[in-house]
Amino acid sequence: MESMERCEFRPLLSSSKGNREGFCHWLSTVRLSRIIFCILIVLVIVPIVTHYYLSSVGSEQSESFHSRNKLDLPDDLGSAKATEVKVRIEEMLRIKMSVNNELRDLEAKRQKLQSEISSLGMKIEELKNEAGRKVIELDRIKLSISQAEVAHLEILERNQPELRLPDKLEPNLSNDILPMPNLEAESNCSIYSCVDFSRCSLISNFPVYVYPFSGEGYEERISASLSQTLNYNPHITSNSQEACLFIYVNSSPESELRKNLVTLSHWAGDGRNHIIFNIAFSSKETPTILSHGKNQNSTYGRAMIVQSVFQTYRPHFDLLVPPLLGPPGSDVWYDLPSITPARRRYLLSYSGQSFGSSPEVQSTLEQLTASTSSDEFYFEFQCSNPSNKTDTSLCGTIQTRSAVLQQSTFVLIPLPPTDLTSLAVQLRLYEALKYGSIPIMVGNHNAKFLLPYEDVIDWNRALIKLPTSRLPELHFYTRAVTDRDILAMRRQGRVLWEKYFGSVQSIVDSVVAVYRHRIGIPPPAILDEPSPSVFNETFTPLKTEAALQDVNGDLDENLGPIEPAYPSPKFQRNLTFSLLHGYEMWNTWTHPFHLFPQTPYDPVMPSEAKFIGSGLGFRPIGGGCGGSGKEFSENLGGNLPREQFTIVILTYQREQVLIESLARLNGLPYLHKVVVVWNSPRPPSPDLKWPEIGVEVHVIRTLKNSLNNRFLPYDVIETEAVLSVDDDAHLRHDEIIFGFRVWREQRDRVVGFPGRFHAWDLEHKNWAYNSNYSCELSMILTGAAFYHKYYNYLYSLVMPQAIRDKVDEFMNCEDIAMNFLVSHLTRQPPVKVTSRWTFRCPGCPVSLSEDETHFQERHKCINFFVKVYGYMPLLNTQFRVDSVLFKTRIPHDKQKCFKFI
Repeated sequence: MESMERCEFRPLLSSSKGNREGFCHWLSTVRLSRIIFCILIVLVIVPIVTHYYLSSVGSEQSESFHSRNKLDLPDDLGSAKATEVKVRIEEMLRIKMSVNNELRDLEAKRQKLQSEISSLGMKIEELKNEAGRKVIELDRIKLSISQAEVAHLEILERNQPELRLPDKLEPNLSNDILPMPNLEAESNCSIYSCVDFSRCSLISNFPVYVYPFSGEGYEERISASLSQTLNYNPHITSNSQEACLFIYVNSSPESELRKNLVTLSHWAGDGRNHIIFNIAFSSKETPTILSHGKNQNSTYGRAMIVQSVFQTYRPHFDLLVPPLLGPPGSDVWYDLPSITPARRRYLLSYSGQSFGSSPEVQSTLEQLTASTSSDEFYFEFQCSNPSNKTDTSLCGTIQTRSAVLQQSTFVLIPLPPTDLTSLAVQLRLYEALKYGSIPIMVGNHNAKFLLPYEDVIDWNRALIKLPTSRLPELHFYTRAVTDRDILAMRRQGRVLWEKYFGSVQSIVDSVVAVYRHRIGIPPPAILDEPSPSVFNETFTPLKTEAALQDVNGDLDENLGPIEPAYPSPKFQRNLTFSLLHGYEMWNTWTHPFHLFPQTPYDPVMPSEAKFIGSGLGFRPIGGGCGGSGKEFSENLGGNLPREQFTIVILTYQREQVLIESLARLNGLPYLHKVVVVWNSPRPPSPDLKWPEIGVEVHVIRTLKNSLNNRFLPYDVIETEAVLSVDDDAHLRHDEIIFGFRVWREQRDRVVGFPGRFHAWDLEHKNWAYNSNYSCELSMILTGAAFYHKYYNYLYSLVMPQAIRDKVDEFMNCEDIAMNFLVSHLTRQPPVKVTSRWTFRCPGCPVSLSEDETHFQERHKCINFFVKVYGYMPLLNTQFRVDSVLFKTRIPHDKQKCFKFI
């Protein structure tokens, strides 16, 4: 303002130089108007300039954070007109708007460029991941190629020729009628001296011909028990020309038997390869006793004799069997008591007549009764009403004896002093095994008293042999047997009774099996179950390619090579299996009647054998040098040759769930085949697209909706290892491969993921099924478990039918039944792998396990199965398997065996 005053008054000051007085006069004249004009100028201009500066320049500087310089005010603003100032202000506002628009455009471009940069960055990462996957896939392909090259070299270098079946032996029929042998040769007959092996080829399947019965009364007596039963045996043939052995069932007195034998079409003069069945049919019957060496008229040539009582016996040629007392059917378990508790009411029992020639025996037993021991004994030495008048060592009725035996821990069975056999002893042994009382055979065992099937059954596992002189130690002896030994012997006795004594069928099958075992012919091959496809021959299902999914949480983990389908070799141990495992077949596994393609019991070779002469099929880790994760993933290693596994999926009307489960199996190493058991009566939808997963997917049409279909031994299952999976189970690839590797080292057990246990109900005093979290388990659910195909045969063809019927009744419990079977045979618990407990399927339809009655039915199943087996076979385990190097710190250049297990 001062500058403005100076600017306005400068001419006035310059004009007043000449006359100061005139200036003052003039000044006084115009002062008032000048002052008024200046005041008006100040009042108008200053507010306008101030407002413009504050609203435009100051605001612009604040918004742009001093990015622009202050606007310079024109020097001649004071002399500018109001209109010019207004125009100048409007122009500045337009500039401001233009700059703001330009800034907005630049910001939009900047954001767009940033979005493009981010998108390109993501694309770069995806391409990097894809490149990594391709590299891994390439490595896997290279690994698969290297494995194929190894397999090819093995085929080229193998020095084991392919075996072909030998030529079939033809019987020598030129000397059809042979002279009778002398008595000495007949009494010394053995399998190798009196059997014509030319009729018994190794590939003949041991055909046996049964002579048709004839004569009045013959059919009434044996047709319902023995003759008809023989026809159910797989060895029986109707072609007598191809038969290895001939069976003649005797129902005639000895005087007529000889006449009947010489008329047989294949007797050939000496009865070679003939078996004479001469078996008692009840405890009240005195059978005809056939003997050798008495005189020429009573000789039976080279025929083998099967009967319940012998006076002369040819070891490993004739055969002692129990009387045919059991039912013809197979439900022999129904009337059997439980094998528990170990200690029963009576420590020892005996029912019979006095010991006759050994009065000290009766005296010893009477002293036990009179002793102050807390143990109870039941001794009965006199029979007021003997059930068998011809042999008074049997006392009382069968009902009375059975009631006593069911309450007896041990039962005393005296042996005859000189006889080889005794019908009474056979019957008492038969009853003791049936009712779970451990037999104590007292007598002179040096005189080789015969027991049934004496050359194949180990009787030391089911009874106690005690010499008569040890009777004073009898009480100490029985008390010294522990509970676990009592239960083991009682269980073994029950198993022997069920398999070889309990029914007419079991006795007949056992006799044929014993002679087949003696001649050295393998059992007949057990039959597979046909696997009809659910699709018609003219229908081709739709296919779709399944993508590799991130099923592990990390696709970078290499779990093994993708190999061509490699089925497990079959029937490689036809001849040697019986030689090496004959004892176990008869006494442990108790199924000598069939030959299986593979079993979990194959012997393991020494470690160096795979490198020295027997390396065919082996895939050692690092070629034998070992290694960590990288080398581990390239080969199976272990103690057995390479193999693959089959996945069996049971499904019912859940098509989409099934398809999703199949798609998750794409790229799974060591997978041979997927078998889908289609339990639904309705076929799959024609427009259903089945994923291509790199292996065959075979969908089986079932005859009915049954959970037992899960364990049928289908012929399309060509591997020993079977992974049973529910259609809604979610398993990662690494979990599956880890479970497979663990199973390879525990081949006779169930190996899997979801664990359960059987619990004792304290209130109701019975068993209950429990799925709560626990530090112990006793079952692995077969909705996600590995097991050997061998157990499919046993479940479907050997296990009591009543168990399978109960599964169909409840539509439940098939997994419990399989655990019962395996634990009963192995006496070991299952193996749980990794930390998985349950398997959920969000979005799946309601499953059977969510039904309210599900657990109640499983409680009932467990207690019913216990009754069938006679005890609880399930065993508890506190063990879980995790991978080697799990939680182990290893160098950075090494890998763990499994990253997440």
